[in-house]
Amino acid sequence: MGTQTPAATGLRESKKQETRQLISDHATRLFIAQGFEQTTIAEIAAAARVAKKTVTNYFPYKEDLALDHKEQFAASLADVVAGRHPGESALAALRRAFLDVVAVQDPVAGFSGPQFARMIADSPTLSACLRGLHDQREHHLARALAEATGGRPDDITVQTAAGLLGTVHRVLFNRIQTLTLAGHPNDEIAQIVAAEATRAFDLLEPALSGYATV
Repeated sequence: MGTQTPAATGLRESKKQETRQLISDHATRLFIAQGFEQTTIAEIAAAARVAKKTVTNYFPYKEDLALDHKEQFAASLADVVAGRHPGESALAALRRAFLDVVAVQDPVAGFSGPQFARMIADSPTLSACLRGLHDQREHHLARALAEATGGRPDDITVQTAAGLLGTVHRVLFNRIQTLTLAGHPNDEIAQIVAAEATRAFDLLEPALSGYATV
Protein backbone atom coordinates (compact mmCIF):
# COMPACT_ATOMS: atom_id res chain seq x y z
CA MET A 1 0.00 0.00 0.00
CA GLY A 2 1.24 3.48 -0.84
CA THR A 3 1.42 6.29 1.66
CA GLN A 4 -0.87 9.27 1.37
CA THR A 5 0.55 12.49 -0.03
CA PRO A 6 0.66 15.58 2.19
CA ALA A 7 -2.04 17.13 -0.02
CA ALA A 8 -4.36 14.16 0.52
CA THR A 9 -3.73 14.20 4.25
CA GLY A 10 -4.38 17.93 4.37
CA LEU A 11 -7.61 17.57 2.44
CA ARG A 12 -8.81 14.83 4.77
CA GLU A 13 -8.04 16.92 7.84
CA SER A 14 -9.78 19.90 6.25
CA LYS A 15 -12.90 17.84 5.61
CA LYS A 16 -12.88 16.55 9.18
CA GLN A 17 -12.66 20.11 10.50
CA GLU A 18 -15.50 21.21 8.22
CA THR A 19 -17.69 18.35 9.47
CA ARG A 20 -16.86 19.16 13.08
CA GLN A 21 -17.74 22.81 12.57
CA LEU A 22 -20.95 21.92 10.75
CA ILE A 23 -22.10 19.71 13.62
CA SER A 24 -21.15 22.34 16.19
CA ASP A 25 -23.01 25.09 14.33
CA HIS A 26 -26.21 23.06 14.03
CA ALA A 27 -25.99 22.00 17.67
CA THR A 28 -25.60 25.59 18.86
CA ARG A 29 -28.54 26.69 16.72
CA LEU A 30 -30.77 24.00 18.17
CA PHE A 31 -29.60 24.61 21.73
CA ILE A 32 -30.43 28.30 21.40
CA ALA A 33 -33.80 27.62 19.77
CA GLN A 34 -35.11 24.94 22.09
CA GLY A 35 -32.74 24.62 25.06
CA PHE A 36 -29.76 22.43 25.78
CA GLU A 37 -31.55 19.83 27.88
CA GLN A 38 -34.43 19.59 25.40
CA THR A 39 -32.22 18.98 22.35
CA THR A 40 -31.20 15.40 21.48
CA ILE A 41 -28.14 14.06 19.71
CA ALA A 42 -30.48 12.53 17.13
CA GLU A 43 -31.91 15.97 16.32
CA ILE A 44 -28.42 17.41 15.92
CA ALA A 45 -27.37 14.55 13.66
CA ALA A 46 -30.46 14.98 11.52
CA ALA A 47 -29.88 18.73 11.19
CA ALA A 48 -26.25 18.21 10.19
CA ARG A 49 -27.17 15.26 7.94
CA VAL A 50 -24.73 12.90 9.60
CA ALA A 51 -25.10 9.73 11.65
CA LYS A 52 -25.48 9.91 15.44
CA LYS A 53 -22.22 8.01 15.70
CA THR A 54 -20.49 10.73 13.72
CA VAL A 55 -21.67 13.34 16.21
CA THR A 56 -20.39 11.36 19.18
CA ASN A 57 -17.11 10.60 17.42
CA TYR A 58 -16.41 14.31 17.17
CA PHE A 59 -18.07 15.26 20.46
CA PRO A 60 -18.02 12.42 23.04
CA TYR A 61 -20.19 14.40 25.46
CA LYS A 62 -23.22 16.49 24.67
CA GLU A 63 -21.76 19.42 26.62
CA ASP A 64 -18.77 19.43 24.23
CA LEU A 65 -21.14 20.56 21.46
CA ALA A 66 -21.94 23.76 23.34
CA LEU A 67 -18.56 24.39 24.98
CA ASP A 68 -16.29 23.37 22.13
CA HIS A 69 -13.47 25.75 23.16
CA LYS A 70 -13.21 24.33 26.67
CA GLU A 71 -9.58 23.18 26.35
CA GLN A 72 -8.51 26.62 25.19
CA PHE A 73 -10.44 28.21 28.06
CA ALA A 74 -9.02 25.89 30.72
CA ALA A 75 -5.44 26.47 29.58
CA SER A 76 -5.72 30.20 28.92
CA LEU A 77 -4.35 31.61 32.20
CA ALA A 78 -1.57 29.04 32.48
CA ASP A 79 -0.50 29.81 28.92
CA VAL A 80 -0.24 33.52 29.74
CA VAL A 81 1.94 32.83 32.77
CA ALA A 82 4.17 30.47 30.79
CA GLY A 83 4.62 33.08 28.05
CA ARG A 84 5.04 36.20 30.20
CA HIS A 85 7.63 38.80 29.18
CA PRO A 86 11.08 39.16 30.78
CA GLY A 87 10.74 41.05 34.05
CA GLU A 88 6.97 40.62 34.05
CA SER A 89 5.15 39.15 37.04
CA ALA A 90 2.30 36.66 36.69
CA LEU A 91 -0.14 39.35 37.77
CA ALA A 92 1.17 41.88 35.25
CA ALA A 93 1.05 39.32 32.45
CA LEU A 94 -2.50 38.24 33.29
CA ARG A 95 -3.66 41.85 33.57
CA ARG A 96 -2.15 42.69 30.19
CA ALA A 97 -3.58 39.59 28.54
CA PHE A 98 -7.05 40.16 29.95
CA LEU A 99 -7.19 43.74 28.70
CA ASP A 100 -6.02 42.50 25.29
CA VAL A 101 -8.82 39.93 24.98
CA VAL A 102 -11.39 42.47 26.18
CA ALA A 103 -10.20 44.91 23.52
CA VAL A 104 -10.87 42.33 20.78
CA GLN A 105 -14.03 41.07 22.52
CA ASP A 106 -12.83 37.47 22.55
CA PRO A 107 -15.63 34.89 23.07
CA VAL A 108 -13.30 32.89 25.36
CA ALA A 109 -13.24 35.91 27.69
CA GLY A 110 -17.05 35.90 27.84
CA PHE A 111 -18.12 37.88 24.77
CA SER A 112 -20.40 35.12 23.55
CA GLY A 113 -23.41 37.20 22.49
CA PRO A 114 -26.82 37.39 24.18
CA GLN A 115 -28.30 34.21 22.69
CA PHE A 116 -25.37 32.03 23.69
CA ALA A 117 -25.15 33.63 27.13
CA ARG A 118 -28.85 32.99 27.67
CA MET A 119 -28.45 29.38 26.54
CA ILE A 120 -25.79 28.86 29.22
CA ALA A 121 -27.72 30.69 31.93
CA ASP A 122 -30.91 28.74 31.25
CA SER A 123 -29.21 25.34 31.34
CA PRO A 124 -28.33 23.83 34.74
CA THR A 125 -26.04 21.36 32.98
CA LEU A 126 -24.06 23.98 31.05
CA SER A 127 -23.91 26.35 34.03
CA ALA A 128 -22.38 23.54 36.12
CA CYS A 129 -19.95 22.71 33.30
CA LEU A 130 -18.85 26.32 33.09
CA ARG A 131 -18.17 26.41 36.83
CA GLY A 132 -16.11 23.27 36.39
CA LEU A 133 -14.12 24.89 33.60
CA HIS A 134 -13.30 27.83 35.85
CA ASP A 135 -12.04 25.34 38.43
CA GLN A 136 -9.95 23.56 35.79
CA ARG A 137 -8.51 26.87 34.65
CA GLU A 138 -7.46 27.68 38.22
CA HIS A 139 -5.92 24.21 38.59
CA HIS A 140 -3.86 24.66 35.41
CA LEU A 141 -2.85 28.12 36.60
CA ALA A 142 -1.58 26.68 39.90
CA ARG A 143 0.60 24.23 38.01
CA ALA A 144 2.01 27.05 35.86
CA LEU A 145 2.72 29.19 38.93
CA ALA A 146 4.42 26.28 40.64
CA GLU A 147 6.69 25.78 37.65
CA ALA A 148 7.39 29.51 37.46
CA THR A 149 8.39 29.74 41.13
CA GLY A 150 10.00 26.35 41.63
CA GLY A 151 7.27 25.38 44.08
CA ARG A 152 4.71 22.62 44.17
CA PRO A 153 1.12 22.91 42.90
CA ASP A 154 -0.21 22.04 46.37
CA ASP A 155 1.95 24.64 48.14
CA ILE A 156 -0.25 27.08 50.05
CA THR A 157 1.36 30.13 48.46
CA VAL A 158 0.87 28.74 44.96
CA GLN A 159 -2.70 27.70 45.76
CA THR A 160 -3.55 31.10 47.24
CA ALA A 161 -2.03 33.03 44.34
CA ALA A 162 -3.87 30.83 41.82
CA GLY A 163 -7.09 31.25 43.79
CA LEU A 164 -6.82 35.04 43.86
CA LEU A 165 -5.92 35.35 40.19
CA GLY A 166 -8.49 32.79 39.13
CA THR A 167 -11.22 34.49 41.13
CA VAL A 168 -10.59 37.86 39.50
CA HIS A 169 -10.95 36.27 36.08
CA ARG A 170 -14.06 34.37 37.15
CA VAL A 171 -15.67 37.56 38.48
CA LEU A 172 -14.84 39.50 35.31
CA PHE A 173 -16.10 36.69 33.07
CA ASN A 174 -19.39 36.64 34.99
CA ARG A 175 -19.56 40.43 34.75
CA ILE A 176 -19.31 40.24 30.95
CA GLN A 177 -22.06 37.62 30.88
CA THR A 178 -24.31 39.67 33.18
CA LEU A 179 -23.92 42.80 31.07
CA THR A 180 -24.55 40.76 27.92
CA LEU A 181 -27.78 39.35 29.33
CA ALA A 182 -28.82 42.86 30.37
CA GLY A 183 -28.72 43.90 26.72
CA HIS A 184 -25.53 45.98 26.60
CA PRO A 185 -23.68 45.91 23.25
CA ASN A 186 -20.18 44.43 23.19
CA ASP A 187 -18.42 47.77 22.63
CA GLU A 188 -20.04 49.19 25.75
CA ILE A 189 -19.31 46.03 27.74
CA ALA A 190 -15.66 46.18 26.72
CA GLN A 191 -15.36 49.77 27.96
CA ILE A 192 -17.08 48.99 31.27
CA VAL A 193 -15.14 45.82 31.95
CA ALA A 194 -11.76 47.29 30.98
CA ALA A 195 -12.23 49.97 33.64
CA GLU A 196 -13.51 47.48 36.20
CA ALA A 197 -10.67 45.06 35.45
CA THR A 198 -8.13 47.75 36.25
CA ARG A 199 -9.73 48.23 39.67
CA ALA A 200 -9.98 44.48 40.25
CA PHE A 201 -6.36 43.76 39.38
CA ASP A 202 -5.22 46.76 41.43
CA LEU A 203 -6.60 45.02 44.53
CA LEU A 204 -4.08 42.22 44.01
CA GLU A 205 -1.05 44.45 43.48
CA PRO A 206 -0.01 44.71 47.17
CA ALA A 207 0.20 40.93 47.49
CA LEU A 208 1.25 39.74 44.02
CA SER A 209 3.04 42.58 42.23
CA GLY A 210 6.40 40.76 42.36
CA TYR A 211 5.17 37.16 42.44
CA ALA A 212 6.39 34.77 39.74
CA THR A 213 8.47 37.41 37.97
CA VAL A 214 10.61 36.11 35.14
